[in-house]
Amino acid sequence: MKLLRYGPAGHEKPGLLDANEQIRDLSGVISDLAGPVLDDASLAKLRNLDPTTLPLVGGDPRIGPCVGNVGKFICIGLNYADHAAEAGMELPQEPVIFFKATSSIIGSNDTVDIPRGSVKTDWEVELGVVIGKQTKYVTEADALDHVAGYCVVNDLSERDFQIHRSGQWVKGKSADTFGPIGPWLVTRDEVSDPQNLPMYLEVNGHRYQDGSTKTMHFSVATVISHLSQFMSLQAGDVISTGTPPGVGMGQNPETYLKPGDKMELGIEGLGIQRQNVQASA
Repeated sequence: MKLLRYGPAGHEKPGLLDANEQIRDLSGVISDLAGPVLDDASLAKLRNLDPTTLPLVGGDPRIGPCVGNVGKFICIGLNYADHAAEAGMELPQEPVIFFKATSSIIGSNDTVDIPRGSVKTDWEVELGVVIGKQTKYVTEADALDHVAGYCVVNDLSERDFQIHRSGQWVKGKSADTFGPIGPWLVTRDEVSDPQNLPMYLEVNGHRYQDGSTKTMHFSVATVISHLSQFMSLQAGDVISTGTPPGVGMGQNPETYLKPGDKMELGIEGLGIQRQNVQASA
């Protein structure tokens, strides 16, 4: 299934994308795509629905973040061998963990704001993993059973804040609008191998990132298992699993986002995001 949330920011309704790629309203069945709705039993009930019996959503509604009420937005750094090489950094012995503020989350096609004082706002296409049930001390063998689904994430980053402003990476990762998620939550039964997904990102029509989850250093299962040794994961938590090479910081000369730029990014089977860039008010 391809599940989504649509409507004005803060007032999104749950929806389902039917076989004709039309949005069907799920608000008469569930209140939101969040929390317990993401467990296996609840998703099975949604899967058994006949989409043609659900109200058709007309017009061209805004597509919101594909998960509501995200408790944790966890990111994995330096998780692609070719991106680590691009950054001139050694591959880590264990997954590098950092957090983005959940207030950074926006819809897949919402406008991205360059924060005040920014000089190095960068892009990162990433595979997002949405947890479906409480996960604690899970083995790698069982880890993917705890996934509700997958989505596209743009892990926007302000490199000067991240690297030169002291403290953890979170300063450079958490500005408002720095976490577009979606457009769809694609349930795990539709993703046969999360380690074989082509992905790309373009700015103003120029392709900067053209990679695949094949080059992940730590697999999705490894990441989930590792995280669960240090914290419990809850239904609706989002894990952003790292980016392939081609980020702005890796260009020669370095290239960063500016007002008026347009981004397009996607992952095979998970949909496409398109964002305009503007200066923050």
